[in-house]
Amino acid sequence: MDADQVLVLNAGSSSLKYQVLAPDGSVTAKGAVDRLSAEGDHARALEQVTDDLRRAGVDDDHLVGVGHRVVHGGPDLVRPTVVDDRVLAAVADAVHLAPLHNPPALAALRAAMEWLHDVPHVVVLDTGFFADLPAAAATYAVDRELAARAGVRRYGAHGISHEHVARRAAEHLRRDDLRLVTLHLGNGASAAAIEAGRPLDTSMGLTPLEGLVMGTRAGDLDPGVVVHLARHEQLDVDALEDLLHHRSGILGLTGRADFRDLQAGVERGDPDCVRAWDVYCHRLRKYVGAYHAVLGGADAVVFTAGVGENAPRLRADALHGLERLGIEVDPARNEADGTGPRTISPDGSPVAVLVVPTDEELAIAGAVRELLAGRG
Repeated sequence: MDADQVLVLNAGSSSLKYQVLAPDGSVTAKGAVDRLSAEGDHARALEQVTDDLRRAGVDDDHLVGVGHRVVHGGPDLVRPTVVDDRVLAAVADAVHLAPLHNPPALAALRAAMEWLHDVPHVVVLDTGFFADLPAAAATYAVDRELAARAGVRRYGAHGISHEHVARRAAEHLRRDDLRLVTLHLGNGASAAAIEAGRPLDTSMGLTPLEGLVMGTRAGDLDPGVVVHLARHEQLDVDALEDLLHHRSGILGLTGRADFRDLQAGVERGDPDCVRAWDVYCHRLRKYVGAYHAVLGGADAVVFTAGVGENAPRLRADALHGLERLGIEVDPARNEADGTGPRTISPDGSPVAVLVVPTDEELAIAGAVRELLAGRG
């Protein structure tokens, strides 16, 4: 094995995924440690990753760098950056902006740096793609001095995925001037409006709470609901944060957070699941229509991530009724299996509908190589 591999670590709220990638994008080793429930679990999970990699014959002599997916770096840390004390502090300072994601990422990052102390470590930010959003999209209509002092703006998230699938969609349709609505649908979910590779808007905001309905997050919510709950239910800030991050969304509506459980409930006619499904699809449809308008007309709608890639019924139901905008799916194409980017709209549709598998690890590895090559 050559000494040109990149190890990518993707620490989620309940898992630690890893891949080792060669320069051609081929995967040397991959795996995941699931069902993690606490910050310290991620540091311990890295011990299992270490054992797995040693069994696969991978050690620090084979690595040119380690890439870490970090959801939020705050207002200043937005580009791929070699990790030092300043970077660690910025990730720690942004914990309040991504409380589900930054603590495990920080734990995994520190443990990996202790293990692989002679290899450069690079953070790649989920907010980075949206760092240069137009001011009209990035700005909240709150007191400008308070917003500036507190760093209140739209940061977005899932940027690594949105940027990757936008590039793959352009390759698939053989156009680099596409106006895209990209839908990253997993346990977390977000939408983006992208023109010629540049983001114009995105659904997640200051934190990953805003936007689409998610596994445990409500998405868009009247701020008055928070005030109402604080005043009438005597919920303090910590209780409200727990509610909005951990006990809302599909979980709040059905008692179950897994989208597969939701779909199974819909198929057997469970009324709570049917209502949650309708809420989920309604929110998606609103964002597709809104971003169609922001773009001045979309060329394609792109589904990606675990739910977006694997739930044909969701894709069909979410886009139902948008035929007048030129957006529809072909039932046979939508139900057909596929592994790469594929078109699921009818031939000749004014707006293509695509399924494009995301690959955040490949994108992160590419960013690591580009950054380290520039240093040399």
